[in-house]
Amino acid sequence: MGCMMTRAFNFSAGPAVLPERVLLEAQATLLALPASGFSPLEMSHRSPWFEEVIAEAEANLRGLLTIPANYRVLFLQGGASLQFSMVPMNLLRGSGSRAEYVVTGSWGTRAVKEAAIEGEVVTIWTGEASGFDRTPSPSELSPSGDAAYLHFTSNETIQGVEFPPSVQPEPDGQVPLVCDASSDLLSRPVEIGRYGLVYAGAQKNAGSAGLTIVIIREDLLERAPDDLPTMLAYRTHADAGSLYNTPPVFSVYILMLVTRWLRDDIGGLEKMAALNEE
Repeated sequence: MGCMMTRAFNFSAGPAVLPERVLLEAQATLLALPASGFSPLEMSHRSPWFEEVIAEAEANLRGLLTIPANYRVLFLQGGASLQFSMVPMNLLRGSGSRAEYVVTGSWGTRAVKEAAIEGEVVTIWTGEASGFDRTPSPSELSPSGDAAYLHFTSNETIQGVEFPPSVQPEPDGQVPLVCDASSDLLSRPVEIGRYGLVYAGAQKNAGSAGLTIVIIREDLLERAPDDLPTMLAYRTHADAGSLYNTPPVFSVYILMLVTRWLRDDIGGLEKMAALNEE
């Protein structure tokens, strides 16, 4: 059954278009969920219904992205912009090292500015001189082997510059690779095991605004200094199963519906990538 009103062709950089099936299912349950009589907008994050929703959302993400068992999936708030601060707070502050950044556009530029508040930052490549019109070739990148982490943005929506998977940065040694994947997470397969941490605002491909996905390797959870505010430490949210405070319940519900659609209707991220390429 289609929508009764005409839907616009939505090519916005975000918040982006949602599948019609997802919107119709959310519409059908908006007044009241069949088993409870409550709207999803009214449901407690401690309710059995939401426990099932958040568990399926994580399971669907793990299945679609083949997330290894030693990675935690966190559902946070504050968008990618808060992650510009949380990443260096947790991985750089007090480390005695520096963070390295590859900057291909506006979002990477903002990330560098926030990281510099927490410690030393080195920009190992920037496309600013040419107006951020390309990504670097591997030969142009010379990461060290002892940085706290190496950060890049997989797709800069403002400049329209995206890293092909085959030429993404490769840190030396044991340096964790950190990726702002806000614009293309769930648009194609990703080898999560290459990264120490991947973060993304949900509103581009995964759901509605208000939810931030963080996928972090477990050993990095212990890197956070003890003087961090509780809410800004990744391990707080990992230990609480993303329920330390009230999460954006409806946004997690939409993520669950979108990932179910990607799994069941599309058939996975290989097929989603082929559709996007077409």
